[in-house]
This record gives sequence, structure tokens and C-alpha cells, in this order.
Amino acid sequence: MPTTYLNPLDDPTADPFEVARRAAAEIAEKTGVNHHDLALTLGSGWGSAADLIGETTATIPAQEITGFGKPALAGHVGTLRSILLPGGKRALVIGARTHYYEGHGVRRVVHSVRTAAATGATTMILTNGAGGIRETWKPGTPVLISDHINLTADSPLEGATFIDLTDLYSKRLRDIARSVDPSLDEGVYTQFRGPHYETPAEVQMAKAIGGHIVGMSTALEAIAARQSGMEILGLSLITNLAAGIQKTPLSHHEVIEAGREAEPVISALLALIVAEL
Repeated sequence: MPTTYLNPLDDPTADPFEVARRAAAEIAEKTGVNHHDLALTLGSGWGSAADLIGETTATIPAQEITGFGKPALAGHVGTLRSILLPGGKRALVIGARTHYYEGHGVRRVVHSVRTAAATGATTMILTNGAGGIRETWKPGTPVLISDHINLTADSPLEGATFIDLTDLYSKRLRDIARSVDPSLDEGVYTQFRGPHYETPAEVQMAKAIGGHIVGMSTALEAIAARQSGMEILGLSLITNLAAGIQKTPLSHHEVIEAGREAEPVISALLALIVAEL
């Protein structure tokens, strides 16, 4: 008997881009919006931006769309929202991130990005909560991602697919963000596999190879976004100093609390940035 997969992305013979096109068609049907111009994945601490960037005209439980599942992490709302921006553009807000450490495979990690591209979005804004290596970054500090180091030992690209990652995190978009807030610093994001936090030695390794931010998302999504032809803006909320830099033990509760405290400020900042795109 043929194998039945609850999620089509788990079928190794499935075309992940065809699954994304199916998902995009379902989003169009459920929202009544045939085209989105940009997409935002809102990580820990960034969720309130969805209420500030424009008028929400439709909200869908993500699990109703092909390829999506329930969020496994507190702080992710598990919805897809279609938002009409003041200038007339459409934004798709993704509150349903699948993390690599959940063990569902890279296809499901990047499905939201590929779906966003299939809806027509040409700009992808990826946000996250992360640990900071620079001691000058206090919890609650937003930082632009200038580049990344992928330490997952994995890739969303399959087969002989070669994608240039030069200027992966668009300098043009970072310049726009700094025109909104000139005080924004930037750094290199390092994605670890998770779900455990990094050891102090691993943080020092990341620092030695050029990393400034450590986390468990974003890099794989950014690669998939570039493959889909999207322009990418990345933003990290520094929720804590990384292990060994911070002298107290790390906890997910600390991450959630830092995100909650910073959310009004960073969400307003992100809304101002979106208004300039």
C-alpha cells in the first residue's frame, strides 16, 4: 500500500514548490486576496507589529493551509494574516514558524517563506528573538542582521542547486531601516540547531568565526527566500546576552519576558520601517 502522509511536505517525492503554490492558492481563496507584496515572519517579541502596520482584512489558522502545522513554541500565534497597508500594498504576516529543532525537516521549516513567495511577495522580513555576543547590547535591543553563519549542517536547497548568497540581507533594506532609526546596530546572525542553548564554548566559537548574534531560526528561511527571488530584511531582538557573556543561567522564560517588555517599542519600529518599503 502507498504511504499516506499527514503533511505533503513529508513525502520525499513531493515538489515543495508545488505544495507552496497549493498553499498560496488556499490563502488567496480564504482571504479573498490574490496577491501579496511583502511578507513578515514575526518571531518572539515582534508580534504586535501586525496590529500596527495596517488593516487586517483576514486571519487564518495556519494549520488550515496545506503544509502548515500548529506552532510548537509559546510566542507564536499560529495564524496567517492578510493586511492592507496604508499605501495600498498587501502584507502577509506569518505567525506560524516551524523551527529546525522540531525535527520536521527543512522543507517544513521554509514552507512559510516559499508560500509567501508563491502569493507574490517579493520582500521577506524575518525577525527573531536571539542571544547577543556583544556586551554593549542589552536585552531589548533590536539589531539588523547583516549576514549569517549557518551551523545547522543543513540547507533548504535540494540537488545541484547553486544560489548566490552575496548581500543575502539586503543593504538597500538595511539602509531604509537605518533611515527610520539611525541608532540601529547590525551584526552577523549564527543559527545553531537547538533546542538547547549554546554552551559558553560554542558562543566563543561563534564569536571567533565572526558571529555576533546566536539563535535557532532565520538562516535557513533566508536561503529559501533568496532561492525564491525575494529581497530580505532580517531583524533580531536581543533577549539576553549569550551563554558565558551573561553570567546568569539562560531560560526560555527570560526570552519571553524580554520580548514582552520590548514588544511595544520594537513593533512600532518595525511598523515605521514597513511604511517606508
